[in-house]
Amino acid sequence: MSAVKVELSGRKFVAIGLMSGTSHDGVSAAVVELDDRKQAPARVRAFITKPYSRKFRVRLMEASIGACVGAGELSALNFELGHAFARAATAAARRATIALSRIDFIGSHGHTFFHLPPRRAHAAQTPSTLQLGEPSIIAAATGAPVVSDFRPMDLALGGEGAPLAPLAHVWMFAHPRLGRVIQNIGGIANATWVPAGAQVGDRRIIAFDTGPGVMLIDALASEQSRGRLKFDRDGLLAARGRISEALLSTLMCHRYFGRRPPKSTGREEFGAAYLQEVKRIARRARVSGDDLIATATALTARSIADALRNFIKPRGAVDELILTGGGARNPTLRRMIARELADVRVRLARQVGVDGDSLEAVAFAILGYQMLRGRQGNIPSVTGARSPAVLGKLTLPPKPRAR
Repeated sequence: MSAVKVELSGRKFVAIGLMSGTSHDGVSAAVVELDDRKQAPARVRAFITKPYSRKFRVRLMEASIGACVGAGELSALNFELGHAFARAATAAARRATIALSRIDFIGSHGHTFFHLPPRRAHAAQTPSTLQLGEPSIIAAATGAPVVSDFRPMDLALGGEGAPLAPLAHVWMFAHPRLGRVIQNIGGIANATWVPAGAQVGDRRIIAFDTGPGVMLIDALASEQSRGRLKFDRDGLLAARGRISEALLSTLMCHRYFGRRPPKSTGREEFGAAYLQEVKRIARRARVSGDDLIATATALTARSIADALRNFIKPRGAVDELILTGGGARNPTLRRMIARELADVRVRLARQVGVDGDSLEAVAFAILGYQMLRGRQGNIPSVTGARSPAVLGKLTLPPKPRAR
């Protein structure tokens, strides 16, 4: 690793960040210029999402929800995801009109198939995490060094191994006077509090998953439209429905919402089994159709607002809530969040000069940069780890790259 670190010294770098999220939609890839000597240390050159085929997405979802797919299928998916990630990296470089030979490294999160941190493991369970998307395939196809598998070291130190994006949030959103919460709304929603004047390593920073983002909304919209819709585009279905306050209050009793950070969650708690439970409770309450989608959308909004009220505001000022991720494009959800948090300015990432869609992919380019610099990638006040740690594993391409 030392040779790579020397190669990365004293100049601007061009990297690609890759990730695949809990929505199982496809691979997001961002081409990023990184220079931590500048006030704006990360500049996005290009961003794309390469969707998975319908058939491959079904295979991913079946494997992720614990269907008995066998070791052979998991091994195949690991390599097939590697190829998908490599194609996304190549397409992103092409979009940025930059040759792959000029890419200094790739930071790849992979696709999370299983995540059981210490605080969620029962006595008989071993805390563990598994991300697939073979980095050797990516390195061989692109000729670039690949940094991957960022979660395990944090778990080894007793941490949650998540969320991983807060370090990038400090890079991109820290403000000398304003306390900000960066609220990503993907399949799962997560919040990062970046207090005024924060820097990497600041012990005041906290971040955690707030609960379901658009995962439940997407599933209900797909079912209601018999597969015609993958999500509630522009929040139109929720806007037509009426929120059932009784059902919403029942759903807000889920034990996760009251659990104190550090904490993280995923499909294990809010996936297919939870969807069936919500539908069962909704039938009993006689809530269906657009009303159910409106209530599911309100669940995301209220759980985000309650997390801010209960776990962040007691620590310090929150001047702005900055929304990122696919859920930020849902105007009905945005309005619900704004109503819940009337005393906080709710903004989109682009309104503060950051591309919110690419942010998570950018985060893994930044984490790869930190690893190759020998710098911490986790924030212990966020994950609960015993100490700061360098995160990630390095896979070199088959041939050394001439400089």
